[in-house]
Amino acid sequence: MCGIIGYIGNKPATPILIEGLRRLEYRGYDSAGIAVIENDAVCRVRMPGKVEKLAAKIAQHQFEGTIGIGHTRWATHGKPSEANAHPHANGDESIMLIHNGIIENHQSLCSQLTGRGYHFTSETDTEVMAHLIDDAYRGDLVQAVKQALGQVTGTYGLVVMHTRHPDQLVAARRGSPMVLGVGDGEMLLASDVSAFLRLTNKVVYLEDDDIVSVTTKDFTIDTLAGEQVQRDAEPIEWQDNAADLEGFPHYMLKEIFEQPETITNAIRGRLVESEGMAHFGGLDDVLEEGMKAAQHLVIISCGTSYYAGLYARYVFEKLTDLIVEVEIASEMRYRKTNIRPGTVVLAISQSGETADTVAAMREAERKGALLLGLVNVVGSTISRMTKAGVYNHGGPEIGVASTKIFISQCCILAMMALLHGRFNHLSVTDGMEVVNGLMRLPDHIHRVLKEANHIHAIAAKYAQANNFLFIGRKYNYPMALEGALKLKEISYIHAEGCAAGEMKHGFIAMIDENFPTVCLATRDTTYEKTVSNMQEIKSRNGRIIAIATEGDDEIGDIADDVIYTPATLDFLQPIPAVVALQLFAYYCAMERGCDIDQPRNLAKSVTVE
Repeated sequence: MCGIIGYIGNKPATPILIEGLRRLEYRGYDSAGIAVIENDAVCRVRMPGKVEKLAAKIAQHQFEGTIGIGHTRWATHGKPSEANAHPHANGDESIMLIHNGIIENHQSLCSQLTGRGYHFTSETDTEVMAHLIDDAYRGDLVQAVKQALGQVTGTYGLVVMHTRHPDQLVAARRGSPMVLGVGDGEMLLASDVSAFLRLTNKVVYLEDDDIVSVTTKDFTIDTLAGEQVQRDAEPIEWQDNAADLEGFPHYMLKEIFEQPETITNAIRGRLVESEGMAHFGGLDDVLEEGMKAAQHLVIISCGTSYYAGLYARYVFEKLTDLIVEVEIASEMRYRKTNIRPGTVVLAISQSGETADTVAAMREAERKGALLLGLVNVVGSTISRMTKAGVYNHGGPEIGVASTKIFISQCCILAMMALLHGRFNHLSVTDGMEVVNGLMRLPDHIHRVLKEANHIHAIAAKYAQANNFLFIGRKYNYPMALEGALKLKEISYIHAEGCAAGEMKHGFIAMIDENFPTVCLATRDTTYEKTVSNMQEIKSRNGRIIAIATEGDDEIGDIADDVIYTPATLDFLQPIPAVVALQLFAYYCAMERGCDIDQPRNLAKSVTVE
């Protein structure tokens, strides 16, 4: 959540800042602003609302300064307003600062500064940083930032500029992402590489407690402890055009239709068909010391990634002998967890920066667990914390509601289960069957995507409903939860997911003719029991949308509408099925006129608790 962009170079900064903010809109925000140094003074424009409104306001001015900072804010302390929008300033506006994260002790710092004569103009925790830097400034901006951060408790990714240093930006990070883009005669700072992909493909990933001083041609990095460090620029693997709409009306729909390619990228080079085996180069270093000998797997994640973990639990239990637990990271970090020798903790996060997941990993590390990660962003915090791990290689996902990375996570987790299973009891014949099923997934998803018009027609029938129930059993239970989440995220329809066997323990009380149910009823060992649940809904006049396996003609006798998905291995059937649920949610939101890519109150990457 929130977005940061900073620029110093030989071009006017304002167009670059606005373009960067546009590319960060997907992270979620409610206000935006920029500041540019020009003729030894600061030109600052900020306002609540969208970047387009900010750009229209800025168009009234002629800013030519070649150094500046910009920010999109998602409100935590203080409502969305011009006064609370970033950049924030000290009293004479010589210092400008943008910040992601939370300053936990800002109230006590505010009281101390107020006692020394400082005046606050916002309700934010960020403004205290501008005054702390002002209080510490003695001509050296880096030292002032260091001294100020030494008084701070909390998380931050921040960029600072000063009118007395028109050739310098200073940035720092702790617990909130920050990257440095290295260009030709220009440098960029951002919370996400997507902000500057058009300008450079070289990036330096900053680490916690790094402080970087940036000029047009060079940068130096040292730490809060005063140690100078060397971090090399790395090439960015994402292509700039990967963040374009390419003719689709929304990023979410584009990313749904990218999913056959997403799975192809996830499995490329990782399946050995002749051996019925999976291979991950990122796990080679821990196969002998950890994975082969592991007895206990704990999967930690949040949101959609948590549902991918729930799905993985069933697959690991089918293909391996591991004891598997799945934990919501924001809950695990506050529990007394009993981690024993032989425990592997696998963190799943699309961004690799999810604050609660990072905190839970630190707790697991303190207790001696082997840490593994599954993330989409190279150089992210989780990728650097873990002993080993796997990248999705899914490219940027811009829509706030995750689609293609969820599918990628499920596919990779199934391959990780295959890898561990083949080290134990899983036969080569069974392994080859799994490999074959995984390799057919891109085609199966293509077939579901061909049903988009049919799914749109069904969504149009139900889009004005106020409530939905999603049910599924076994492998389909996590997909029911994910389907409900997608619908509520982007259409604002109240939706609940439940294990179909739990329906009689309360959920069925909600069912009537105005409360439709989506039933995941693909052919597996629980099919008959799911059909029985559908009969119970039907007897209470509930309308039913069934996600069923191709060739199941009987399901139409019970369901009001049916979406068919291809037959495959029982534990892989939910993957194409959830694509149908993604399309259903998308078309419901479209029928209701919702802001699909930037749903209200949500952020793409949750980097604060």
